[in-house]
Order: sequence, then structure tokens, then C-alpha cells
Amino acid sequence: MNEKSGSPKDIRPIGKKNPSLPFYPAVRAGDFIFVSGQVAKDADGNMICGTIEEETLATIEAIGRVLAEEGATLADVVRMTTYLADVRDFGRYNRIFAEQFKDATLARTTVEARAVISTRIEMEAIAYKPRGGGGGHA
Repeated sequence: MNEKSGSPKDIRPIGKKNPSLPFYPAVRAGDFIFVSGQVAKDADGNMICGTIEEETLATIEAIGRVLAEEGATLADVVRMTTYLADVRDFGRYNRIFAEQFKDATLARTTVEARAVISTRIEMEAIAYKPRGGGGGHA
């Protein structure tokens, strides 16, 4: 898009767009990286179906892989939103989350969402990673 249309010039997609979905795995806007909802998938894109603990860890690892495409890490995450299929999984999910982000400085929201289908959890993240390489807030 051109400058006359008012579209920001410093926004670009990250990762390979799934042809059946209308969005990218992430988008960089200036010094921020917005990671779309990720689910429990391994590095080859295969779904991981297991306990909430296993799916939470796999989902966090999936976010880490997306961030790595921009040279960022989980330590750069400043905001997380988690969607649980069943709120009764909260305590077990929260334990794994706390282990993975024990020294993090971040904001988080966790909600139950019936739209989480074929998985127990979906997570999205916002990371702050200046293009010059700074960051690392954990």
C-alpha cells in the first residue's frame, strides 16, 4: 500500500501464511511483534494432543519459534492472552506458564473460550524487540 492511502510503512508479515487462513503467524509493527493465536504444534506443524500441561508447553514453544524468525525470544514477550477450552484446566496451565515465564515482566489475560476447537489451549503474544536488537524484558 502506498503512503497516500494512510497505511503504515513499518508493518510487515512474519512467517508463511496458511493459504486457508486470512492472516500470518505474526506481524511486526515497528518495535513490536504481534503473534497470532498459536496452538500445540511441533516444529513440523503436527498437532500435539495431550494433557493441558503438554499442550501448554508445546504452545509456548510454538510462540518461541515464531518469535525466533525475528530474532526475538520469549524473554521479549510483554503481553500474553490465553484461551482455554475448559477453565478447570487453569491451575495446571498456570503452573506450566509460571515455570516458562518465571522471571518475566509481562501482562496476561486468560479466558475460557468455546471457540478453541481440537485443542485445549490457544495463546497469542506481543513482544517488544527493537529493530536494533535491544529488548529482553524477562
